[in-house]
Amino acid sequence: MKNIYSILLLLVLILSACQNEEQFDLVILQGTIIDGTGEESYLADLAIKDDTIAFIGDLSQLSYVAKQVIDANSYTITPGFIDPHTHAMDDLSDSVKNQNLNYLMQGVTTVVTGSDGGSVLQIGEKLQEWEEQGIGTNAAIMVGHRTIRRRVMSMRDEEPTAEELRNMKTLVAKGMDEGALGLSTGLYYAPASFATTDEVIELAKVAAERGGMYDAHIRDESSYNIGLLAAIEETIEIGKQANILVNISHIKCLGVDVWGQSAQAVELIANARAAGQRVTADQYPYRASGTHLDKALLPRWAFADGLDFETKFKNPAYVSRLRIDVLENLRRRGGPASLLLTFSRNKEIQGKTLAEVSVAWGLDPVEAALKIIENGSATVASYNMQESDIQYFMQQDWVMTSSDGTNAHPRKYGSFPKKIREHVFEKKILSLEDMVRRSTGLTAETFGISDRGKILEGYKADILVFHPEEVNDNADFIEPDKLAEGMHWVVLNGQVVIDEGAFQGQLAGQVVRR
Repeated sequence: MKNIYSILLLLVLILSACQNEEQFDLVILQGTIIDGTGEESYLADLAIKDDTIAFIGDLSQLSYVAKQVIDANSYTITPGFIDPHTHAMDDLSDSVKNQNLNYLMQGVTTVVTGSDGGSVLQIGEKLQEWEEQGIGTNAAIMVGHRTIRRRVMSMRDEEPTAEELRNMKTLVAKGMDEGALGLSTGLYYAPASFATTDEVIELAKVAAERGGMYDAHIRDESSYNIGLLAAIEETIEIGKQANILVNISHIKCLGVDVWGQSAQAVELIANARAAGQRVTADQYPYRASGTHLDKALLPRWAFADGLDFETKFKNPAYVSRLRIDVLENLRRRGGPASLLLTFSRNKEIQGKTLAEVSVAWGLDPVEAALKIIENGSATVASYNMQESDIQYFMQQDWVMTSSDGTNAHPRKYGSFPKKIREHVFEKKILSLEDMVRRSTGLTAETFGISDRGKILEGYKADILVFHPEEVNDNADFIEPDKLAEGMHWVVLNGQVVIDEGAFQGQLAGQVVRR
């Protein structure tokens, strides 16, 4: 009998001990934590329960059990990167590309899409679709002004009537109520380029009333119309009048006419911030932007009343006028040698510059460009920035990291690793702590994502474990779709989706709503 009592007592003690043990799904031991706030790194353990960071500190002082343990000794631990400007809408909706591996392998765990004013009208339906289908990263949507204006006004170069403005405001409100983070615009692109400042202010007010922010592809990053500095002033004025946080998308000095204006641009923004306005910017770390040849070279008036260039180009007067503007736009972009044709239905020109194509065809560069546009256009890498402007923008403490990821440009696969490799280690423009803050905490704060972007207890467990010096962007303009490497473990909402550098197949992403 005494033995039975002893056994029972032992069982009680064991059960009691088990009940006192903390239960974790994942423990990451002894890593150097860069928490996304910009503060100095520190050594600690990290424990995750379900999809949330449950403990940060010294686990040796705690009794616990864990389903999985990662030994992070000698590794760096950071929040998952947040990309505030992507074009991932179609990829996330694709049954294969929804893994979003091009971002996951960079360490990007959350993407914001609907950028440059181009979104979907049924934002609630799209977010629900992603939840039901599954997505490989977290994702959020902006409600797009360009999409809304085209639905209400088609491609007309006119001011909206009172009824049309009401209809646009209703669509902005609908998108916001369905979970959009804010309003995005692409005032460089038709038909948004036909909108007045007052129109945008009225729509931004709707987003502001619902707690959203304003993300702006400004009207001019060069000297196409009002000029870079005037476009920044317009954006600041929109934010001021609408009482809304303003973010300037992919800030840059595009083209020879505005090279060196980064100091003046920064001064405008710094003055607005000093006056109490909330103004930020994001930036990708490449000297070449990515766009389509027609959008790079055709004037805005050419896009009015639709994109049927095959018909329009049969009008000699139209083409004569067009040639003048295309020649000027080609000059401000840096000439035909600065435009690399990265993708085209005509494979013979792919990978060549416009200068090389014009020689091969025996045409002047303007005629060659118009011929390409008439036959479906082409995507281009436009080498239109200088390094000193890129670095000056990058050093401002309100500038975030983004990709503006588009097909046939390496930024879709390599922006964040490139920034670490080139601007942290090689050029030493930023500290690693600063680069991480600009890619995590600052972005979450700007876009109103309250529970991601920092390593804090209670935050979502989006975590990177890696050796920073091993991170590498493999994509370039010859092979723009090569995956990055160097992220040893990527934890997404508590699940290890990259394990020892290999994708594990889960669609662990969550929808992020305002």
